[in-house]
Amino acid sequence: MTAMFRSLSSVNYRIWFAGALVSNVGTWMQRTAQDWIVLTQLTHNDALAVGVVMALQFGPQLILLPVTGYAADHLDRRKLMMATQGAMGVLGLGLGILTISGAVQLWHVYLFALLLGVVAAFDAPARQTFVGDLVGTKLLGNAVALNSASFNAARLVGPAVAGLLTAAVGAGWVFLINAVSFAAVLASLALMRRDRLHATKRATRSRGSLVEGFRYVRRRPDLLTIFTMVFLVGTFGLNFPIFVASMASTVFHKGAGEYGILSSVMAVGSVVGALLAARREKPRGSLLAVSGVIFGIGCVAAAAAPGYWFFGAMLAIVGVASQTFNTTANGVVQLSTDPVVRGRVMAIYMAIFMGGTPIGAPIVGWVADAFGPRWALVVGGASGILAAAVGIYYMVRYRGMRLAFTERRLRFTFQQPSRGLAIAEMEGDEAAAQRA
Repeated sequence: MTAMFRSLSSVNYRIWFAGALVSNVGTWMQRTAQDWIVLTQLTHNDALAVGVVMALQFGPQLILLPVTGYAADHLDRRKLMMATQGAMGVLGLGLGILTISGAVQLWHVYLFALLLGVVAAFDAPARQTFVGDLVGTKLLGNAVALNSASFNAARLVGPAVAGLLTAAVGAGWVFLINAVSFAAVLASLALMRRDRLHATKRATRSRGSLVEGFRYVRRRPDLLTIFTMVFLVGTFGLNFPIFVASMASTVFHKGAGEYGILSSVMAVGSVVGALLAARREKPRGSLLAVSGVIFGIGCVAAAAAPGYWFFGAMLAIVGVASQTFNTTANGVVQLSTDPVVRGRVMAIYMAIFMGGTPIGAPIVGWVADAFGPRWALVVGGASGILAAAVGIYYMVRYRGMRLAFTERRLRFTFQQPSRGLAIAEMEGDEAAAQRA
């Protein structure tokens, strides 16, 4: 087993990986078809409506935060995920039937997005922390990266297929296919060898346990910094359904098929970013600042794209940067957090990462409607640059980062020891700091 795919040595992770990959393809198909019918069939190229759908779908991550983190730390995660994944399949079935019958209206999509968001709010922290139950701490960083690769490999296939099917037979059939795809992940959870799961210490039910995750994060300046960076990029930068759909339809005057191709091109970059992360022995927080800068520059370049294919090329670069940022942040947070509170901390992380969408998506959608989608992309680029500035501020204040000439070369030096686990630092271990 090569270093890049070392987590696949675990039989349980192989079973999970296969089922999740099938389900992820269906999820991306539904996302693409849903955004497209909102933009072109249920409204007249209203990017704000797409932003509202995203807000309703991701808002419950924030509103239900204390309860969802508590559930991930106290309940059987495998059983919890069987319930959430089954519920997601039922919701996909319902939206598909409405769409095929011709009865679907915009408020229906809003309602299903909200219901899906509630279910996903419980699913996300359980799914993120369940990776540790599958592979243990040693392979956790690699497994997180491979999960991202799976999600984005599905993104490579799903949008293109969804675009073609939407154009050929309609979005309703895409929603039904997504509903059926959840059977794969349910089968993987049922077939898992429970005697080979890596048991972690469960949190005990006690007064104040709902807010223990907040107290834990408050004492960790490294986590606070990462969460701030994730909020900026997740809220204003990762609104790709708005960026890509509005650029494809209103700037380049393309159809559903070309929109799906753009999403797949971007996924190529995301898969590359995830696989590069999987090769690393452990995730290093210094990559957050670097990837934030590249993400920002890529978004601005995409905003200035003179044509469809140049825009697609820039999306591939944005995909590499965004996936490097996301995977690194996820791995650093999980590996530096006490397993007893990991579910609650990851619930906070997911709430910030996805729950910021109700704030950012309508704003970005309004910018796209009022000033054009190119300016919406500039807003996304600015979020990456600002996030990088936050990371650099942390390294200067808490690590004493300085620029100095050493052996006739410009290097970064650090005057303060690391805080917390080496893997959780914004620059990694001391050896890495000396090499920087």
